[in-house]
Amino acid sequence: MVKQHSKVSYQVMWNRLISVVEEQAQALVRTAFSTSVREAGDLSAGVYDTQGRMLAQAVTGTPGHVNAMADAVAHFIRRIGRDNMFEGDVYITNDPWEGTGHLHDITMVTPSFHGGALVGFFACTAHIVDIGGRGFGADAASVYEEGLYLPIMKFAERGTVDETLVRIVRGNVREPDQLIGDMYALATCNEIGHRRLVEMMREFDLGDLDGIAEFILENSRRATLERIAALPQKSASGEMTVDGFDVPITLKVKVSVEGNRILSDFTGSSGLDKKGINCPLVYAKAYACYALKVAIAPEIPNNHASLLPFEIAAPENSIVNAQHPAPVALRHIVGHFVPDTVYNAFDKIVPGLVPAEGAGCLCNFQVSLRPRSDAPAPAHARRSEVLTFNSGGSGARPEFDGLNATAFPSGVMTMPIEATEHAGPVIIWRKELRPDSGGAGKTRGGLGQFMEVGAMEGHEFDIQAMFDRGDHPARGSRGGKNGASTTIAQDDGTPMRVKGKQFVPHGRKVVMAFPGGAGYGDPSLRDKAAVRRDLARGYISAEVAQRDYGLAQSEINAVEAAIAKGEDV
Repeated sequence: MVKQHSKVSYQVMWNRLISVVEEQAQALVRTAFSTSVREAGDLSAGVYDTQGRMLAQAVTGTPGHVNAMADAVAHFIRRIGRDNMFEGDVYITNDPWEGTGHLHDITMVTPSFHGGALVGFFACTAHIVDIGGRGFGADAASVYEEGLYLPIMKFAERGTVDETLVRIVRGNVREPDQLIGDMYALATCNEIGHRRLVEMMREFDLGDLDGIAEFILENSRRATLERIAALPQKSASGEMTVDGFDVPITLKVKVSVEGNRILSDFTGSSGLDKKGINCPLVYAKAYACYALKVAIAPEIPNNHASLLPFEIAAPENSIVNAQHPAPVALRHIVGHFVPDTVYNAFDKIVPGLVPAEGAGCLCNFQVSLRPRSDAPAPAHARRSEVLTFNSGGSGARPEFDGLNATAFPSGVMTMPIEATEHAGPVIIWRKELRPDSGGAGKTRGGLGQFMEVGAMEGHEFDIQAMFDRGDHPARGSRGGKNGASTTIAQDDGTPMRVKGKQFVPHGRKVVMAFPGGAGYGDPSLRDKAAVRRDLARGYISAEVAQRDYGLAQSEINAVEAAIAKGEDV
């Protein structure tokens, strides 16, 4: 006899499922080997019903991972086959088109059994530092050069790990212990989720998840459609041009609010790039959905039903719908610009709701260190791969300033210097906020940051630059000014490119300035107390305070005098 549950019970179970997957994610953070997971939170975790529909996602993680992973479990079901799924199984892939967009993300799926019956799935994704090939960067001309490809397959069957797969992986990557450790961490976090789910099902006397799944999906669908129905039923277009690799690329979108859906059509966007900045549709969809959902329904939990009304279309082999075998290693660069492009259109439908443009893509770089080759190297010199996640400023919001050195839309955390330097013989000589980088406005854009990186004595290195906004800074909105552009050079003044693998000889450093977010609204309307506060904090210079905000010289002098005396401004 099936036990009947009230709406209150189902609501309690829904909240419980969200806590289950959050514990799943935190288990991954605690056990992962890669700094990108442990320190930056570049991961996702979720629970799914037997049809592969996402029921709940962890709060910890990135929209690109979790929204792309929302579609992945159905691929696993199709590839593995239900008749070939057993208790103790764990499945794996890094397929860019059936996972989360590039080979450097490993997705693991674990079927969850209760009472001998399949009741659902747990899935998680993590970015791994190395997958072989050319390394993490945009230099490849096809996906075949970008690293080891793992089709959807079994990592473990009935609790026994496939040691042949493990040996193949170990033989093809630069950091084998780190990668294998991450694979086991992914499998373990799914197991934690499974255990907590079984505990919940026993507590509520559930034989399956069908009832709670229907409750979650129906309520999420209805709530999301109500928000869409309340919007103006019309269309608008937006576009954005960014640096690209060798030539600029343009993203174009038409956003249409149509009753029970919002369609984002990227027809007119640039075609494929020759280098690895192309974006599979699954990743572009993840960020287009995220942008609109946080704009109109941020408090509705993410799941299959709350994401379903947000649709995306793009021509095949456009920059946002790259087809195999296009190179896609840095697909996040284009993917992270999708929300601001969508907002450029949506602001014309619902004015005064979305922010100005920000830095957009993460300001990541990877350092490949090795003993110096221009002279004998000391005995302690070694090879190492160090990946670090960093951020520019986010765009100003209609009522609030942009956030300094904060990743939007990805949401990952900036890695601490200590964790980065612990990962290999790298030295971060400078990391500080960049004054005057946030665009002026009624609300100010978030600041970018300065970074200066080098290697320990006896080492040379290659740096994989993964930046943008060098020639195309964040654009101001409704009278706001642009944010500052990205710059990169060696400490002797040798210019460097914002993307690509570049050699740095022994003794040299790389000096970087990451972009700021754009301003929102006329700068002359900014509250003068806020201008004085920015000046006192060093966010803006006296020149900008006077030129862009109209602060009188007497007020500037008063602020400087107060600072000298240690007084509050």
